[in-house]
Amino acid sequence: MSLPWRKIALFGRLTSPKKVTMPQIDEKEFEKETNKIEVLDEATKRLYKDMKKCIDAMGTLSRTQCRIGHNVAASPVMNTEDSLKPLELISRCIGKVEELTTELNGNSSVTMVDPMKKFSTIFPSIYLALKKREQALQEFGRCTAKVQKYEDKERTGQNLAKLEASKKALETAQEVYEKQHQELMDAMPQFFEGRIDYFQPCFEALIKSQIAYYTECFKIYAELAAQLEPKETIQTDDDFEMDLHQRLCDIRALSIVVDD
Repeated sequence: MSLPWRKIALFGRLTSPKKVTMPQIDEKEFEKETNKIEVLDEATKRLYKDMKKCIDAMGTLSRTQCRIGHNVAASPVMNTEDSLKPLELISRCIGKVEELTTELNGNSSVTMVDPMKKFSTIFPSIYLALKKREQALQEFGRCTAKVQKYEDKERTGQNLAKLEASKKALETAQEVYEKQHQELMDAMPQFFEGRIDYFQPCFEALIKSQIAYYTECFKIYAELAAQLEPKETIQTDDDFEMDLHQRLCDIRALSIVVDD
């Protein structure tokens, strides 16, 4: 988000008397803190969107797995081939994983999505304060120009009265600007540093939820793999080749000639 305060600040430095000109270091520090807030705002929005995409993707994956499990369980082959009966376990395991996925998505929303959404509501108030500071700086510049205008005019009673009124307006404008400037310079660093205490518990809770999810999924699939493992001894490559060769020889020895 680009802010127009830089041009306004330059105008203030060029037209203000030396005694009311803000030091250059203040403007640099202000720009630095403002940029940090803008970067934090963009990062928070990206994190929010990415977590929403992650939850949607996990939901899509879970629904796809469920369809596969249901299709396997409903296959006619499952009812005719006894050797494929154990595959019914796949549908049951996928149902358990679906429950875990639903729980993980719920935890992800509570630990990340909701806190990010709440955190993002703070930025509009900061940008409003920045806008008010800009307006105060503009008023400060206008009052400075007005004082210089009457200082350059002829010293008549009317001009002197206007000069005095302009100086009072300038003093008020300066106080308002400096107050708003200092409030932002105090609040923005505190808000930026506070992000750590706010986000860290969120990340920790999310990581713990993911660890629990993938641990349980591993246990479910490991148990499924053990149940689906063939009971007979697995042949070596050499034994398989010999068995295949023997079967081919038996097929060639078959007589398919039909007598008249």
